[in-house]
Amino acid sequence: MKYVDGFVMVVPDENMPAYRKMAKIGEKLWKKYGALEYFECAGDDLTPEIPGITFPKMTKARDGETVVFSFIVFKSRAHRDEVNAKVMQDPLMNDPKNKDMTMPFDMNRMAYGGFKVFVGG
Repeated sequence: MKYVDGFVMVVPDENMPAYRKMAKIGEKLWKKYGALEYFECAGDDLTPEIPGITFPKMTKARDGETVVFSFIVFKSRAHRDEVNAKVMQDPLMNDPKNKDMTMPFDMNRMAYGGFKVFVGG
């Protein structure tokens, strides 16, 4: 059964170029170690006229921030665990020059979780 790691975060607009650069590196790493698909998506139509909470409200996004929705697709949860372990051991992830790198988003305003796929894929 396929498995997905999902993320929602807000990125200051001025940090989007740095985030995109980081995301492209992430895509290469996760796919190098076997992720099936890797997506980074910038919010576009986030105020639909349907009942419920919107992403901007949920994330407390402010003017000048972009809501980002990301997800990585794996064969299974076990496959996700294997791929993530390999990614975390990659020399790029452990390069001392990246040790004190500032993230282009507020980690305290990021949501993350693993999801079992029950329709699709």
